[in-house]
Amino acid sequence: MKHKIISDLESLLGRDKVLSDPTIISLYSREPSGLTSNALAVVFPENTRDVSRLISYAYRSDIKIYPQGSTTALSGSAIPSADGVVISFERMNRILNVSILDSTIDVEPGVRLGDLNIELTRYGYMFPIDPGSVSITTVGGAINSGAGGLRGARYGTMRDWVLGLTIVLPDEQGSVLRIGCKTTKCRQGYDLVRLIVGSEGTLAIVTEATLKITPLPESTVTALAFFPTLEDFFEAFRDIKSSRVQPMIMEFMDYETTILAKEASNVDINVEGHMFLVSIDCNVEAINRVESWIKDIMAKHNATRIYAAKSLEEAESRGLFTLRRSLFPAQVAMGSKLYPGRRIIVYLEDIAVPPSKLLEAITRIREVSKSMGIKVSIGGHVGDGNLHPSTAFPIDDEQAKRRVAEWHNEIGKIALELGGTVSSEHGIGVLKKELLKLEMEKLGSEKALYLMREIKRAFDPKGILNPGKVV
Repeated sequence: MKHKIISDLESLLGRDKVLSDPTIISLYSREPSGLTSNALAVVFPENTRDVSRLISYAYRSDIKIYPQGSTTALSGSAIPSADGVVISFERMNRILNVSILDSTIDVEPGVRLGDLNIELTRYGYMFPIDPGSVSITTVGGAINSGAGGLRGARYGTMRDWVLGLTIVLPDEQGSVLRIGCKTTKCRQGYDLVRLIVGSEGTLAIVTEATLKITPLPESTVTALAFFPTLEDFFEAFRDIKSSRVQPMIMEFMDYETTILAKEASNVDINVEGHMFLVSIDCNVEAINRVESWIKDIMAKHNATRIYAAKSLEEAESRGLFTLRRSLFPAQVAMGSKLYPGRRIIVYLEDIAVPPSKLLEAITRIREVSKSMGIKVSIGGHVGDGNLHPSTAFPIDDEQAKRRVAEWHNEIGKIALELGGTVSSEHGIGVLKKELLKLEMEKLGSEKALYLMREIKRAFDPKGILNPGKVV
């Protein structure tokens, strides 16, 4: 059966677009969450027609299809099954059109966000969604996951920046639809674009996207400060967040994590407490006033040290973003120190709470982790209440794995008790399906899960697209 499917795919798409070597397949059957699997083959479509023909064949042959970007997902949403076929979009990586007058860009799903912004910089524009893996994250992956990132405090998530999509439906024809518009105001009945964004590849395959773009800020003031207590950090955060100024970036790392980040990055910055990073875009005339304002607030709340820069270029050259970008390496370093010489999995959580509940959330996460004997590292995009607590465990230690699974549930419960959510930007995948049920139950909205399953059936009646994910 496997050989027939591979032969059919090669006849359908061309041999150069189908790979079935086990070593190659293994590279597309894992993600940073530590989950691994297998697949029948990996296919590399080059256009919408290729995707349509593949989906039509998969529908008629009852073959499961798993769309992938750069496999940076952290919830199991990109993991295939042994009887399925992975679609990699790395060959569909063209920027099709840039319209500065319309403030839009048309792209294929394999375009990397880093490359997108390199192109837009030529025009003095940017695409503001910047997850931690921004240099390699693809547009398609960001759409499927509903990605956010460091600039979420000001610019939101992918749902706020996708205007229109070309999608392929999982039906007998591999039907190609264009949904959404190239205009900001667009009423086409139910908002199918926002339904597809964040659906984790379970409803349709995205083959083109029209995205909004925005001018690069005229100037940016960045301040990196350290605070002796969580309470001091939160008071500074509250003063800034409650003001009429809307920062572009507001990032936090606890003291222990910041020390590890410094070791991982070797940046020339003295770490003297919990880290708080703030960037505010402004016009040139306001630079000095904004810098003084933000430094005054931080000093008022006992910042032990403040580093400030009056442009993004200066902030980059002085390494003010380096510590925050070293969050994941710091979390890996924590695991390596806990379990020297052993293969580890870093388990990265992704909750969000109302910003007013941040201090309570961080405090409770630290307390519950300590009570469970879990070493925890905490960082996050605090401007929108998004926290990434993490821990690590040896890949071959089943007892530690079970303990971390219990911790995972406790962290989710803390978020829900504080009016938050169990998944902010990493998606549901397979790892958070049970917590999603818990969240809906807490809201008294169990029927929402029924509606989600009905939507899935309406789009994908045979259940061939990324089955087993989300619901």
